[in-house]
This record gives sequence, C-alpha cells and structure tokens, in this order.
Amino acid sequence: MSAGEGMSTSSTQASSRSPLPDAAILAKGMAALRIFVGLIALLNGLAKLLNFRDIEIGVFKANLITLAETRQILEFEANGRGGTGTEVPGLKTLVNDVILANYSIAEVLITATELGVGVALVLGIATRAGALVGLGQHLFLALLYASSNRWLFEQPHEWVPLVILALVPAGRMWGLDARLVQRRPALRRWPF
Repeated sequence: MSAGEGMSTSSTQASSRSPLPDAAILAKGMAALRIFVGLIALLNGLAKLLNFRDIEIGVFKANLITLAETRQILEFEANGRGGTGTEVPGLKTLVNDVILANYSIAEVLITATELGVGVALVLGIATRAGALVGLGQHLFLALLYASSNRWLFEQPHEWVPLVILALVPAGRMWGLDARLVQRRPALRRWPF
C-alpha cells in the first residue's frame, strides 16, 4: 500500500465518523432555502406587477402583498400606529417626502427589486448579489418596524436567510452560478 492510499483510507474513515453531513447534502439544503426565499420574492413581485392578491387551493387560503397594500404598509408604519408612526429618526421624512411623494417611481423600483431578487435566487444566478439586494429591502422594512412593538421575530425570519444567502454560494447547487464557475473559474468569488 502506498502512502497516498493510506491517507485516503484514513481520511475516509475520519470523515465517516464526522457528525457533519456530506457537503453535497448541505449544498442541497442551501439550494432549497435559496429557491424558497426566491419564490417568496418572485411571487410578491408578480402580485405587484399583475395586481393579484389571493391564493386559494382547496381549503388552503393565503395572500400576497400588492402595490396598494405596500403603500398602505408604508403609510401606516411611518405615520399610523395611533398617530405616532415610526420613532426612528429621519425615517418618517424619508418615507413621506421621498418614497410616498414619488410612489409612481417607488412602485416600479419595489416591483423590479422583488422580481429581480426572485429570479436571481430561483435560477441561482449571481445568487449572493440577489440576496444582498433583497436584504437591503428587508432591512429597510425592519428599520421601519423597529419601534412598532411587534413580535420580536416578525422581521428576522425574512432577513436572516438573506444574510446567509448573501454569504454562502448557494447558486452552485441547482443553479446557473455552477455553470458560470465551471466555464470561468475566475468567477469563483462573490457574487457567484
């Protein structure tokens, strides 16, 4: 037996004793998370683009957020809540004087962001960049909700997966990032 064979056997034995799952299994889990988060963004973007809200399949009933509801959320969180609105300094002015005052532009940007993030994550193309853009949108909402006395985890369950997807190259499993990296190894860096 050569030295190389001995190393191979001992490393195989060591890895079989590891409590960690195989890297391919972890990659598939990250890809499933990526696709799920992408579907959320994509469907909400489509709801805004096509102005549909309700989903009913048998007894299952759910909804998505339309542009009109997006505007209502912004108005309520900035100004509502019993008349006080957000207590985050400068945020009420940003929402009222920039976003809501120019909502015809903002609604296009919001819709394009959700569609772009959704497509990037579902297809696994420039995955980490797509996740970072989505993260920006969700952190803005988290800031808007910061002084609202909501359930502690109302926002983190939306932005924490995006932080992970912005850091981990999840598009290399079941995604177009894998093809790009195979064809051009120099792309083996962020955002692919």
